[in-house]
Amino acid sequence: MSNETQDLAAPAEMAARLVNPASFGDPATLHADLAWLRGHQPVSLVDTAGVDPFWLVSRHGDIMDIERQPDIFRNGDLSTVLIGSPMLKAVENATGCPHLTRNMVNMDGAEHRAYRSLVQSWFMPGNVKKLTDDIREIARAHVDRMMGLGGECDFVADVALHYPLHVIMSILGVPEEDEQRMLMLTQQLFGARDPELSRKADAMADPDTAIKVFGAVVADFHAYFSNITASRRAEPRDDLATIIANAMIDGKPIDERAANDFYILVATAGHDTTSASTAGAIWALAERPALLAEVKANPDLIPALVDEAIRWVTPVKHFMRAVARDHEVNGHQYKAGDWVMLSYMSANRDEAVFDDPFEFRLDRPANKQIAFGYGPHLCVGQHLARLEMKTLFEELLPRIESLEIAGEPAWTQATLVSGPKRLPIRFTQS
Repeated sequence: MSNETQDLAAPAEMAARLVNPASFGDPATLHADLAWLRGHQPVSLVDTAGVDPFWLVSRHGDIMDIERQPDIFRNGDLSTVLIGSPMLKAVENATGCPHLTRNMVNMDGAEHRAYRSLVQSWFMPGNVKKLTDDIREIARAHVDRMMGLGGECDFVADVALHYPLHVIMSILGVPEEDEQRMLMLTQQLFGARDPELSRKADAMADPDTAIKVFGAVVADFHAYFSNITASRRAEPRDDLATIIANAMIDGKPIDERAANDFYILVATAGHDTTSASTAGAIWALAERPALLAEVKANPDLIPALVDEAIRWVTPVKHFMRAVARDHEVNGHQYKAGDWVMLSYMSANRDEAVFDDPFEFRLDRPANKQIAFGYGPHLCVGQHLARLEMKTLFEELLPRIESLEIAGEPAWTQATLVSGPKRLPIRFTQS
C-alpha cells in the first residue's frame, strides 16, 4: 500500500465493522462510522482481514456520479456484492465467474439491456397501476388478519414478510401454497450469516461450507423454477413467469439456467426489500405517536411516509462496482481493476442532501433517497414497491388508534440486505 493510499484508509475498527454481517444488527453504530467517513474520508480504502481491498464511497453526490458512468464502473467484472476473499474464490471455482447467480444486477451494456427489457414494461407505472385493486385486496386481507391477533403481534413475522411476498408471487405466478418455501429460501440466501435465518449460520465463515449452503439454496430455487418454466412453455398464462419462460435473448430462447436465475432475482428482491421498508415505517410510527396521529389525520402524507421509510431503512445497503479504466470522480483517482462499494446506507444519511438526516420526517420537500440505486441499474420494481407500501398503509392506519413497541426489535445481520427481522408491537383499534 502506497503512503498516499494509506492516508485514505478507513480506520481499522471501522473497516472491520463495515464488512462484518453481525454489525448490521446494530445500524446506529454503522451510521456513526459512515457519518465520520462522509465528513473526513468520503472515499475510503477498506483494507481489512478476509476481504479483498475496496474503495467505500459514502457521499450521495459521488455515488450518483459513479452510477451515471456504467461503462467505467461496471457490474459484471467483479462481484456485485461484498463477500470475503475465500468465499469469492469458492464462488469462482463453483460457477466460473464472481457471481453466485447471473442476472441483470451483475450484467452490463447490451446484455443488461436485453434482460431488463424483458420485464421493464411489466413494472412501469401504467402497468403497475392496473394491479391496484388486486394489491388492495391482498393488503386488506393482511390487515384483517392483524386485527384478529388480539392487539399484539410481531409485525415482521405476521404482516411485513407475507404481504409483499404474496403480491410478487401472484405476479410471478407462484401458487400461494408455495410462498412459505420461497420465503425460507430468500431468508437463507440474504441472511446467510444471521443465526436466526440461516441453515448453518455458525459454519458460514468457512467458505467450503458456505458455498455448499448457497449452492443448496440456489439448487432448491432452480428445481422449483425449472418446473415453472416447463409449465409456462406448455401452457402460457398472464403472469411474469410466462414472460421469462418464453423470452428470447439475441434471437434465441432463453436457456434454463438464465431463466432460473431471473426467477430468483424477481422472487427474492421482489419482496424482501419491500418487507424491510414496510416494517421500518411501522417501527418509526410506533416510536413517534405524534407522527402516527399526523398521518392518520392527513392520509395525503402516506406517499411521504413511504419514501421516508425507504430512505430510513435503505434495505439494500450497497452494491459493488469494478473500475474498467483509470478515471477520476470528484478529485479521487480510481485505477483500472479497483473494487468500489456504493454505500446507499451512507448516501441516504448524507448531511449535504438531507436536512436532519437522522430524523424520521415527512415534511421533506423532495426526498432524494437513492435506496433503489440510480442510472441504468435503477431498481425495476420501485413503482410496485411504493404502491404496495402505500396501499397497505391506506388500509392499516385508519384501523389503528395507537401503536407502540412491545418488546425488543431486531435487525437482520447481513451486509447486503438488512432490515427489521423482529418487531413486536402493541396496538389498539380505531
